Amino acid sequence: MTPRALVTGADGFIGSHLVEALLAEGRPVRAFCQYNSIGSHGWLDTLPADPGADLELVLGDIRDPLCVREAMRGCGTVFHLAALIAIPYSYVAPSSYVDTNIHGTLNVVQAARDLGLERVIHTSTSETYGTAQFVPITEDHPMVGQSPYAASKIGADQLALSYWRSFETPVVVLRPFNTYGPRQSARAVIPTIITQIVAGQRSIRLGALTPTRDFNFVSDTCAAFLAVERSGGVVGQVLNAASSFEISIGDTAALIAEVMGVEITIATEGERLRPEGSEVNRLFGDSTRLRQLTGWEPAYGGPEGFRRGLAATAAWFADPGHLGRYRPGRYAI
Repeated sequence: MTPRALVTGADGFIGSHLVEALLAEGRPVRAFCQYNSIGSHGWLDTLPADPGADLELVLGDIRDPLCVREAMRGCGTVFHLAALIAIPYSYVAPSSYVDTNIHGTLNVVQAARDLGLERVIHTSTSETYGTAQFVPITEDHPMVGQSPYAASKIGADQLALSYWRSFETPVVVLRPFNTYGPRQSARAVIPTIITQIVAGQRSIRLGALTPTRDFNFVSDTCAAFLAVERSGGVVGQVLNAASSFEISIGDTAALIAEVMGVEITIATEGERLRPEGSEVNRLFGDSTRLRQLTGWEPAYGGPEGFRRGLAATAAWFADPGHLGRYRPGRYAI
């Protein structure tokens, strides 16, 4: 039988999509979700019930080594996505990012070592590169922590890789560039724009407009996770998952308005701006290594794919049942 896959952070945006993708392949999945007093499993609670799915839901805390070890027991692969990711909140509560992102990763790789798991796929972020020093950004680009969040992820990445080098724990680091799509938090720029438009606003409140990003549709990011799990020759590697297409935040807003058939103006709000030295001004990734080792190709890559991804994302947010979970225009760190 296929060993059960564990997804940490399964209640979140990418994690819930990855659980869906694994179940669609007929895989048995254990979904590790953040403990809370009301027993919520986050976005997983919104998915249609599938009586044929082999899905085990577990509430716990990635910061607790005993909790993590028990969740991993009996699994073959762990997709480690649990993390604090909001960059503005990392300015306010940096210690919590160390506890969750670094200590949480330590708990995962130590348990994987002790339990003999087949593979640990650790989730990184393009923020670890900081502003591009050359483009496209390869995996050999220097690591620059321009926020406490980015610094915590650099630490987590290096800790995970150290277990491969020190103990041959089968770790792979997957580094997605900016993932977007249905269910994403409105702290991210694309949902921020779309939710304001869907709510009827035409003066869109944003932060900096000139930084560029390399956006991945969420299904492409999930496909990268699955490709890494299936492939040989990837253990010990760092692998970028990028669409190989960069676009500024301002041009992204204009394209979203065009896709949604509206005209907008943009108002820049100071509270949405990062500190000057913390803003990552350019991200544009190179996925050559991932493509060569796994055969992964983004279905939503390039300008045309980005337009299709934006249309699908906007359609999801336009559903009143989905929009009702958001507070359009309200800035929350």
